Amino acid sequence: MAAIYQAAYRRAASLFCRLHSTYVRKMRYLNELKEDDSLCRQAQTSGTFYLFHNLSPFLQKVGKKYLVPQLSAAEMKRILEKLEETEQRIEKSVLIGCSDEHVPHFALDLGALEKSVIESELKGSFTDLQKALFVVDGKDSPLLASAQSLLRWHDSHQYCSKTGQPTQKNVAGSKRVCHASGITYYPQMSPVVITLVSDGSRCLLARQPSFPRGMYTALSGFCDLGENVEETVRREVAEEVGLEVESLWYSASQHWPFPSSCLMIACHALVRAQQAEICMNSLELEEAHWFGLEEIVEGLKRGPRSSKQDDGSFLPWFPPKQAIAHQLICEWVKQQTS
Repeated sequence: MAAIYQAAYRRAASLFCRLHSTYVRKMRYLNELKEDDSLCRQAQTSGTFYLFHNLSPFLQKVGKKYLVPQLSAAEMKRILEKLEETEQRIEKSVLIGCSDEHVPHFALDLGALEKSVIESELKGSFTDLQKALFVVDGKDSPLLASAQSLLRWHDSHQYCSKTGQPTQKNVAGSKRVCHASGITYYPQMSPVVITLVSDGSRCLLARQPSFPRGMYTALSGFCDLGENVEETVRREVAEEVGLEVESLWYSASQHWPFPSSCLMIACHALVRAQQAEICMNSLELEEAHWFGLEEIVEGLKRGPRSSKQDDGSFLPWFPPKQAIAHQLICEWVKQQTS
Protein backbone atom coordinates (compact mmCIF):
# COMPACT_ATOMS: atom_id res chain seq x y z
CA MET A 1 0.00 0.00 0.00
CA ALA A 2 2.86 2.36 0.85
CA ALA A 3 4.31 1.84 -2.63
CA ILE A 4 0.98 2.83 -4.20
CA TYR A 5 0.83 6.03 -2.14
CA GLN A 6 4.43 6.86 -3.04
CA ALA A 7 3.75 6.36 -6.75
CA ALA A 8 0.62 8.53 -6.55
CA TYR A 9 2.57 11.22 -4.68
CA ARG A 10 5.34 11.23 -7.30
CA ARG A 11 2.79 11.58 -10.12
CA ALA A 12 1.04 14.44 -8.32
CA ALA A 13 4.35 16.18 -7.59
CA SER A 14 5.42 15.78 -11.25
CA LEU A 15 2.12 17.24 -12.47
CA PHE A 16 2.41 20.15 -10.00
CA CYS A 17 5.93 20.95 -11.22
CA ARG A 18 4.87 20.83 -14.88
CA LEU A 19 1.85 23.07 -14.36
CA HIS A 20 3.96 25.57 -12.43
CA SER A 21 6.95 25.58 -14.78
CA THR A 22 7.74 28.91 -16.40
CA TYR A 23 7.34 27.50 -19.90
CA VAL A 24 3.97 25.82 -19.32
CA ARG A 25 2.50 28.90 -17.62
CA LYS A 26 3.78 31.13 -20.41
CA MET A 27 2.32 28.94 -23.16
CA ARG A 28 -1.05 28.74 -21.41
CA TYR A 29 -1.11 32.50 -20.93
CA LEU A 30 -0.38 33.07 -24.62
CA ASN A 31 -3.16 30.64 -25.54
CA GLU A 32 -5.59 32.58 -23.33
CA LEU A 33 -4.63 35.82 -25.08
CA LYS A 34 -5.26 34.20 -28.49
CA GLU A 35 -8.70 32.92 -27.48
CA ASP A 36 -9.99 35.84 -25.38
CA ASP A 37 -10.30 39.15 -27.27
CA SER A 38 -11.06 41.23 -24.17
CA LEU A 39 -8.07 39.81 -22.29
CA CYS A 40 -5.79 40.45 -25.27
CA ARG A 41 -7.11 44.00 -25.69
CA GLN A 42 -6.29 44.62 -22.03
CA ALA A 43 -2.82 43.14 -22.56
CA GLN A 44 -2.16 45.69 -25.32
CA THR A 45 -2.27 48.42 -22.66
CA SER A 46 0.64 46.88 -20.73
CA GLY A 47 2.60 45.06 -23.43
CA THR A 48 5.61 45.97 -25.54
CA PHE A 49 5.64 46.64 -29.28
CA TYR A 50 8.02 45.84 -32.13
CA LEU A 51 7.57 48.28 -35.00
CA PHE A 52 7.56 47.56 -38.73
CA HIS A 53 7.06 49.79 -41.76
CA ASN A 54 5.83 47.98 -44.86
CA LEU A 55 7.15 44.76 -43.28
CA SER A 56 10.64 46.19 -42.53
CA PRO A 57 11.55 46.02 -38.81
CA PHE A 58 12.71 49.05 -36.83
CA LEU A 59 16.31 48.85 -35.56
CA GLN A 60 18.54 51.14 -33.53
CA LYS A 61 22.32 51.18 -33.92
CA VAL A 62 24.23 51.47 -30.65
CA GLY A 63 27.97 51.45 -31.25
CA LYS A 64 28.62 48.51 -33.56
CA LYS A 65 25.48 46.63 -32.48
CA TYR A 66 21.99 46.71 -33.95
CA LEU A 67 19.24 46.48 -31.34
CA VAL A 68 15.54 45.67 -31.76
CA PRO A 69 13.79 48.12 -29.42
CA GLN A 70 10.64 47.18 -27.55
CA LEU A 71 8.34 50.16 -27.15
CA SER A 72 6.10 50.31 -24.09
CA ALA A 73 2.36 50.87 -24.52
CA ALA A 74 2.83 54.43 -23.19
CA GLU A 75 5.61 55.13 -25.71
CA MET A 76 3.46 53.63 -28.47
CA LYS A 77 0.60 55.96 -27.51
CA ARG A 78 2.96 58.97 -27.55
CA ILE A 79 4.25 58.13 -31.04
CA LEU A 80 0.73 57.73 -32.40
CA GLU A 81 -0.28 61.08 -30.94
CA LYS A 82 2.79 62.66 -32.51
CA LEU A 83 1.66 61.26 -35.87
CA GLU A 84 -1.91 62.41 -35.24
CA GLU A 85 -3.15 58.85 -35.15
CA THR A 86 -5.73 57.36 -32.78
CA GLU A 87 -4.97 54.59 -30.30
CA GLN A 88 -7.25 52.32 -32.36
CA ARG A 89 -4.31 51.63 -34.67
CA ILE A 90 -2.84 49.52 -31.87
CA GLU A 91 -5.62 46.99 -32.54
CA LYS A 92 -3.92 46.27 -35.88
CA SER A 93 -1.02 44.74 -33.95
CA VAL A 94 -0.44 40.99 -33.71
CA LEU A 95 0.62 38.96 -30.68
CA ILE A 96 4.07 37.38 -31.18
CA GLY A 97 5.02 36.15 -27.70
CA CYS A 98 5.56 37.14 -24.09
CA SER A 99 8.32 37.27 -21.50
CA ASP A 100 8.69 34.80 -18.63
CA GLU A 101 7.07 37.49 -16.48
CA HIS A 102 4.00 37.46 -18.78
CA VAL A 103 4.68 40.80 -20.45
CA PRO A 104 3.05 40.30 -23.88
CA HIS A 105 4.93 41.25 -27.06
CA PHE A 106 3.13 42.64 -30.11
CA ALA A 107 4.22 43.59 -33.64
CA LEU A 108 2.67 46.60 -35.36
CA ASP A 109 3.17 47.73 -38.95
CA LEU A 110 3.00 51.51 -39.42
CA GLY A 111 3.36 51.40 -43.20
CA ALA A 112 0.53 53.88 -43.71
CA LEU A 113 2.35 56.54 -41.66
CA GLU A 114 5.33 58.76 -42.47
CA LYS A 115 8.47 56.67 -42.08
CA SER A 116 10.98 59.52 -41.68
CA VAL A 117 9.03 61.04 -38.79
CA ILE A 118 9.04 57.76 -36.87
CA GLU A 119 12.74 57.18 -37.55
CA SER A 120 13.63 60.69 -36.42
CA GLU A 121 11.48 60.47 -33.30
CA LEU A 122 12.87 57.10 -32.21
CA LYS A 123 16.43 57.59 -33.51
CA GLY A 124 16.66 54.47 -35.63
CA SER A 125 15.72 53.14 -39.04
CA PHE A 126 13.44 50.60 -40.70
CA THR A 127 15.64 47.94 -42.30
CA ASP A 128 14.94 45.27 -44.91
CA LEU A 129 14.28 42.05 -42.99
CA GLN A 130 16.81 39.97 -44.91
CA LYS A 131 19.56 42.40 -43.89
CA ALA A 132 18.20 42.78 -40.36
CA LEU A 133 18.29 39.04 -39.62
CA PHE A 134 22.06 38.97 -40.12
CA VAL A 135 22.96 41.98 -37.97
CA VAL A 136 20.73 41.65 -34.90
CA ASP A 137 21.36 39.39 -31.93
CA GLY A 138 20.60 35.72 -32.59
CA LYS A 139 17.75 35.64 -30.07
CA ASP A 140 15.95 38.45 -31.90
CA SER A 141 16.12 36.93 -35.40
CA PRO A 142 13.36 34.30 -34.92
CA LEU A 143 11.05 36.87 -33.33
CA LEU A 144 11.46 39.34 -36.21
CA ALA A 145 10.98 36.55 -38.77
CA SER A 146 7.78 35.25 -37.18
CA ALA A 147 6.44 38.77 -36.64
CA GLN A 148 6.94 39.74 -40.27
CA SER A 149 5.42 36.48 -41.49
CA LEU A 150 2.30 37.03 -39.40
CA LEU A 151 1.95 40.66 -40.50
CA ARG A 152 2.40 39.61 -44.13
CA TRP A 153 -0.22 36.88 -43.79
CA HIS A 154 -2.82 39.33 -42.45
CA ASP A 155 -2.04 41.77 -45.24
CA SER A 156 -2.64 39.10 -47.90
CA HIS A 157 -5.71 37.43 -46.34
CA GLN A 158 -8.08 40.35 -45.89
CA TYR A 159 -10.79 38.73 -48.03
CA CYS A 160 -12.47 35.32 -47.96
CA SER A 161 -11.39 33.08 -50.84
CA LYS A 162 -14.92 31.62 -51.06
CA THR A 163 -17.20 34.66 -50.71
CA GLY A 164 -14.88 37.55 -51.51
CA GLN A 165 -16.15 39.28 -48.37
CA PRO A 166 -13.76 40.99 -45.90
CA THR A 167 -12.34 38.80 -43.16
CA GLN A 168 -12.06 40.01 -39.58
CA LYS A 169 -8.87 39.63 -37.52
CA ASN A 170 -9.20 38.61 -33.89
CA VAL A 171 -7.39 40.91 -31.44
CA ALA A 172 -4.33 38.65 -31.06
CA GLY A 173 -4.05 38.13 -34.81
CA SER A 174 -4.03 34.33 -34.46
CA LYS A 175 -6.86 33.94 -37.00
CA ARG A 176 -9.23 35.71 -39.39
CA VAL A 177 -12.95 34.98 -39.76
CA CYS A 178 -15.33 35.47 -42.67
CA HIS A 179 -18.67 36.13 -40.99
CA ALA A 180 -20.52 35.70 -44.29
CA SER A 181 -19.41 32.07 -44.70
CA GLY A 182 -18.35 31.19 -41.16
CA ILE A 183 -14.92 30.12 -42.42
CA THR A 184 -12.00 30.63 -40.03
CA TYR A 185 -8.55 31.14 -41.56
CA TYR A 186 -5.35 30.37 -39.65
CA PRO A 187 -1.78 31.40 -40.58
CA GLN A 188 0.07 28.62 -42.36
CA MET A 189 3.65 27.76 -43.23
CA SER A 190 4.91 26.02 -46.37
CA PRO A 191 7.21 23.02 -45.72
CA VAL A 192 10.55 23.19 -47.52
CA VAL A 193 13.36 20.61 -47.43
CA ILE A 194 16.95 21.84 -47.42
CA THR A 195 19.42 19.03 -48.06
CA LEU A 196 23.19 18.77 -47.83
CA VAL A 197 24.22 16.03 -50.26
CA SER A 198 27.45 14.10 -49.65
CA ASP A 199 29.23 11.24 -51.38
CA GLY A 200 31.10 10.36 -48.20
CA SER A 201 34.18 12.54 -48.67
CA ARG A 202 32.73 15.60 -50.43
CA CYS A 203 29.57 17.68 -50.09
CA LEU A 204 27.56 19.25 -52.87
CA LEU A 205 26.65 22.95 -52.82
CA ALA A 206 24.92 25.03 -55.47
CA ARG A 207 23.77 28.54 -56.29
CA GLN A 208 20.92 30.25 -58.10
CA PRO A 209 21.31 33.38 -60.26
CA SER A 210 19.53 35.47 -57.60
CA PHE A 211 22.12 34.64 -54.91
CA PRO A 212 24.81 37.13 -53.85
CA ARG A 213 27.91 36.56 -55.96
CA GLY A 214 30.08 33.72 -54.72
CA MET A 215 27.53 32.30 -52.27
CA TYR A 216 26.83 28.55 -52.38
CA THR A 217 24.34 26.68 -50.23
CA ALA A 218 22.55 23.36 -49.82
CA LEU A 219 19.80 22.23 -52.21
CA SER A 220 16.25 23.15 -51.26
CA GLY A 221 12.71 22.88 -52.56
CA PHE A 222 9.06 22.99 -51.52
CA CYS A 223 7.24 19.79 -50.57
CA ASP A 224 4.60 18.81 -53.10
CA LEU A 225 1.10 17.87 -52.00
CA GLY A 226 1.01 14.27 -50.84
CA GLU A 227 4.78 13.97 -50.37
CA ASN A 228 6.57 13.11 -47.17
CA VAL A 229 9.95 14.61 -46.33
CA GLU A 230 11.94 11.62 -47.63
CA GLU A 231 10.17 11.69 -50.98
CA THR A 232 10.74 15.44 -51.34
CA VAL A 233 14.47 15.10 -50.62
CA ARG A 234 14.90 12.36 -53.19
CA ARG A 235 12.87 14.20 -55.83
CA GLU A 236 14.64 17.55 -55.34
CA VAL A 237 18.11 16.01 -55.52
CA ALA A 238 17.15 14.09 -58.66
CA GLU A 239 15.55 17.15 -60.29
CA GLU A 240 18.29 19.67 -59.49
CA VAL A 241 21.55 17.71 -59.83
CA GLY A 242 20.55 14.36 -61.36
CA LEU A 243 21.69 12.21 -58.44
CA GLU A 244 19.92 9.35 -56.67
CA VAL A 245 19.83 9.48 -52.87
CA GLU A 246 20.88 6.24 -51.18
CA SER A 247 20.10 7.24 -47.59
CA LEU A 248 19.09 10.36 -45.68
CA TRP A 249 18.58 11.57 -42.13
CA TYR A 250 16.95 14.53 -40.41
CA SER A 251 19.01 17.27 -38.77
CA ALA A 252 16.83 20.16 -37.55
CA SER A 253 14.19 22.68 -38.60
CA GLN A 254 13.92 26.45 -38.78
CA HIS A 255 11.23 28.98 -39.58
CA TRP A 256 12.34 31.09 -42.56
CA PRO A 257 10.27 34.04 -43.84
CA PHE A 258 11.54 33.99 -47.45
CA PRO A 259 9.95 34.02 -49.96
CA SER A 260 7.00 33.65 -47.59
CA SER A 261 6.55 31.89 -44.28
CA CYS A 262 8.39 28.57 -44.65
CA LEU A 263 9.34 25.70 -42.37
CA MET A 264 12.84 24.66 -43.42
CA ILE A 265 13.34 20.93 -42.74
CA ALA A 266 17.08 20.28 -42.81
CA CYS A 267 18.42 16.88 -43.86
CA HIS A 268 21.65 15.17 -44.85
CA ALA A 269 21.59 12.88 -47.88
CA LEU A 270 24.16 10.35 -49.04
CA VAL A 271 24.75 9.31 -52.66
CA ARG A 272 27.13 6.67 -53.96
CA ALA A 273 30.61 7.97 -54.75
CA GLN A 274 30.66 5.81 -57.89
CA GLN A 275 27.50 7.54 -59.17
CA ALA A 276 28.23 11.13 -58.15
CA GLU A 277 28.57 12.87 -61.51
CA ILE A 278 26.48 16.04 -61.40
CA CYS A 279 23.91 16.58 -64.13
CA MET A 280 22.70 20.07 -63.25
CA ASN A 281 19.25 21.39 -64.11
CA SER A 282 20.09 24.84 -65.55
CA LEU A 283 16.49 25.96 -65.16
CA GLU A 284 16.83 25.53 -61.39
CA LEU A 285 20.49 26.33 -60.73
CA GLU A 286 23.32 28.48 -62.04
CA GLU A 287 26.15 26.32 -60.65
CA ALA A 288 26.60 23.15 -58.60
CA HIS A 289 29.92 21.72 -57.39
CA TRP A 290 31.42 19.09 -55.14
CA PHE A 291 33.53 20.62 -52.35
CA GLY A 292 36.22 18.86 -50.34
CA LEU A 293 36.72 19.32 -46.59
CA GLU A 294 39.55 21.84 -46.96
CA GLU A 295 37.51 23.99 -49.38
CA ILE A 296 34.54 23.97 -46.99
CA VAL A 297 36.64 24.92 -43.97
CA GLU A 298 38.18 27.85 -45.88
CA GLY A 299 34.79 28.92 -47.24
CA LEU A 300 33.29 29.04 -43.74
CA LYS A 301 35.92 31.65 -42.79
CA ARG A 302 34.91 33.98 -45.61
CA GLY A 303 32.12 36.52 -45.82
CA PRO A 304 30.72 38.36 -48.83
CA ARG A 305 33.31 41.13 -48.58
CA SER A 306 36.36 38.91 -48.13
CA SER A 307 35.43 36.62 -51.02
CA LYS A 308 36.03 39.12 -53.84
CA GLN A 309 39.39 38.75 -55.61
CA ASP A 310 41.49 41.34 -57.42
CA ASP A 311 40.35 40.15 -60.84
CA GLY A 312 36.69 40.68 -59.88
CA SER A 313 35.87 37.00 -59.43
CA PHE A 314 34.57 35.57 -56.15
CA LEU A 315 35.81 32.75 -53.97
CA PRO A 316 33.07 30.47 -52.61
CA TRP A 317 31.44 31.52 -49.36
CA PHE A 318 28.52 30.02 -47.46
CA PRO A 319 25.38 31.22 -45.65
CA PRO A 320 25.95 32.90 -42.25
CA LYS A 321 25.38 31.13 -38.95
CA GLN A 322 21.78 32.36 -38.61
CA ALA A 323 20.77 30.19 -41.59
CA ILE A 324 20.13 26.48 -41.10
CA ALA A 325 22.26 25.74 -44.19
CA HIS A 326 25.26 26.91 -42.16
CA GLN A 327 24.37 24.36 -39.47
CA LEU A 328 24.19 21.56 -42.03
CA ILE A 329 27.60 22.46 -43.44
CA CYS A 330 29.16 22.64 -39.95
CA GLU A 331 27.64 19.26 -39.06
CA TRP A 332 29.19 17.75 -42.18
CA VAL A 333 32.61 19.19 -41.28
CA LYS A 334 32.28 17.70 -37.79
CA GLN A 335 31.40 14.32 -39.26
CA GLN A 336 34.46 14.42 -41.52
CA THR A 337 36.85 15.39 -38.74
CA SER A 338 35.52 13.23 -35.89
